[in-house]
Amino acid sequence: MSDTSLAAGKAVNTAKYIAAQGLRTLWYGGHYSLVRRNSSGFTRPGEPKFIPSRGEPDVAAMRREFFDAYRQDLTNMDQGLYPRPRDFHPGQLADAIRHSRAFMQDVAAVDERRLHRNGVEVRDEADPERYPTYYRQNFHYQSGGWFTDESADLYDTQVEVLFTGAADVMRRCVLGELARQMKGRDQRKTQFLDLACGTGRFLSMVMDAYPRLKASGLDLSPSYAAKSRKAVSDWKQVEIVEGQAEAMPFEDASQDVIVSIYLFHELPPRVRPLVASEISRVLKPGGKFIFADSLQFGDTPELDGLLEYFPEGFHEPYYKGYLSEDFEAVFGQAGLTRVSKSKAFLTKIDTWEKA
Repeated sequence: MSDTSLAAGKAVNTAKYIAAQGLRTLWYGGHYSLVRRNSSGFTRPGEPKFIPSRGEPDVAAMRREFFDAYRQDLTNMDQGLYPRPRDFHPGQLADAIRHSRAFMQDVAAVDERRLHRNGVEVRDEADPERYPTYYRQNFHYQSGGWFTDESADLYDTQVEVLFTGAADVMRRCVLGELARQMKGRDQRKTQFLDLACGTGRFLSMVMDAYPRLKASGLDLSPSYAAKSRKAVSDWKQVEIVEGQAEAMPFEDASQDVIVSIYLFHELPPRVRPLVASEISRVLKPGGKFIFADSLQFGDTPELDGLLEYFPEGFHEPYYKGYLSEDFEAVFGQAGLTRVSKSKAFLTKIDTWEKA
C-alpha cells in the first residue's frame, strides 16, 4: 500500500473518530446540562455559597486536558495499542434511549439525597456481615448504592454524563498503559486482574484487545458482578469473582498485571494500605499494578479548585483525604515502586512494580 493510501486511510479513520466522539460528547454533555439546569446546585438552600480555597476551576485548562485525552486516545489507536471503539452504531440507539430515560427519571431522587446530604440509605439494607460499613453507602447519592441491578444498569451512563462523554476515553488511555506493559508478554500465559471491575466496561475493552488473556475481575457487589459477567460472556476463560479488595480470594504471587480504576478514592484512609498490601501479595515478582483514579492536588494545579468542588456536590466521604494521600508511601510500604506516570483528562495513571 502506498504512503498516499495510508495517509488517506488514516485521515478517514480520524474523521470517523472525531464524528463519533463528537456525537457522544453532545449526547452526554446534553444530559449534563439538563441535570445542572434542573438540580439545586452544589450548595444547600440557606447555606453560604461554597468557594474553593484553591481557586475557581480554570475552564481553559479543563478544555485543554479534555482534548488532550482524545488526542492520546487517537494516537494510541494509530499505534495499534488497542482496537478502535465499536460502541457507536445505530443498533445501540434503543439501549441509549432506554438508559437516558432511566437516568433522567432517577435524577430527582439523586438530587433529593444530595440536597439533604443523605448518603447512607442502603446501610440498613445491606448485610453487615458480608459488607464493610464504608461500602454500605449511596456513593454519588446513587439510588441503591452498589446493591441493586438498577444501579448497575445505570452506572455507565451516570459516569459518562459526569465526564461529558469522556469516561471511555479515559478508560482507553488506561488500556494504552496496559498495552505498553503487555509488550513482550504472551497473553495466553499472562494472568490479569481487574480489581473492582464494576460493570465490566473496562474488562471487556481489555478482552477485545487481548482475547486470549487469562483474566479475572473482582468486585464486591453481586449486581455489578452479574453485569460484568454479561459484559465478558464472549470470553469463556474470564472469571468474575465476588470479594473484598482488602481480602482478595487469590493465591500469593498469582497475578502478572493488576489494574484498578477509580477504586482508591472510595476507600477509607485505613483501608488503602490494606488494599495496597493485598495487591503486592497477589502480584508475582516483577508484576505490574496500574493505578488509575482521580487527579490529586497538584497533578494539574489549574484544576485543584474543581477537585475541591466534587465532594461538595456528590457523596464522596473519603475523597477529600484522597486528594492529599501520599501514595508513594502507601504503595512503597507495600513493596511497590512507581515506574511510570501519566494523565488522561481528570484521571491519573501510575504504574507500580513489585520487586
